[in-house]
Amino acid sequence: MEQAEAGKLVGRAQEAWDREEWLEAAQLYERVLAHYPDEEPSAAWWYDAALAYKFLRNWAKAHELGREAAARAPRGAGDPAYWNLGIAATVRRDWATARDAWQGFGIRLPDGEGEITADFGVACVRLDTGGEQEVVWVRRLCPTRGRVLNVPATKGRRFGEIVVHDGVPNGERTYGKSTVAVFDELLLLEPSELPTLHVTVHAPQAADLDALVEAFSVRELGAEPAGSFHALCSCCSTGTVDCDEQAAPTRAGTQKVWLAAPEAEARELLDDWAAQDEGGRSWSGLQSAEGHEA
Repeated sequence: MEQAEAGKLVGRAQEAWDREEWLEAAQLYERVLAHYPDEEPSAAWWYDAALAYKFLRNWAKAHELGREAAARAPRGAGDPAYWNLGIAATVRRDWATARDAWQGFGIRLPDGEGEITADFGVACVRLDTGGEQEVVWVRRLCPTRGRVLNVPATKGRRFGEIVVHDGVPNGERTYGKSTVAVFDELLLLEPSELPTLHVTVHAPQAADLDALVEAFSVRELGAEPAGSFHALCSCCSTGTVDCDEQAAPTRAGTQKVWLAAPEAEARELLDDWAAQDEGGRSWSGLQSAEGHEA
């Protein structure tokens, strides 16, 4: 391929990129890179081609081309080629490459081999399931994976599932004196076996509802009062939201609670909770998330 022809293909690739026609852009870059893999601008072409496949959720190609992009990027300097490779390698469960990519980006990892299961703090992730969106809290296991800490209200999503999220924040949440980023979900990596249930509870005091949440938490199960959910427009969701201001004014009274637990265990915990107080704690109408009586 002559350089003049290559230049025209790069120009077409850039035009396709501007139109967000990711597949066309990636394939045009690949045609050029097959002949000019190591020219001065080639590193940028490898990066853009890999990124286009990431946008397309073609993780095999994002992984393949991402390795080439990272091989031409400086280590330890926060180059995004390593971050995108880390995501693709994580999705592909290529843990050795993922570890090397995060270290290449400049992130210190705990010693070890294989899957990264550490504590990278908490963050928020915007779940996306066919147009429905819900922001949940996660415990980050690595730079791109998080375990869901809430009981999602979105049908089909579950407490405890592990999601892969993007690396660029798209909003933030503040609580107390802390601020955390909101990342967009890229895919559900590991589903949770815990079903989602609904129940109506009567908690005379706020402490009663707190005790119910704690009872499920101790067993590594989930309990999410209705007052924890807040509807936001898409514009507000991608901005800064003060979770303290959004907090429910009271946690006492009758309200619905979302539970993440096997049915039998949920009934046991609810009965124990109600029996531990003579001041009016009660529950009724335990249902599955699909609306059937449990």
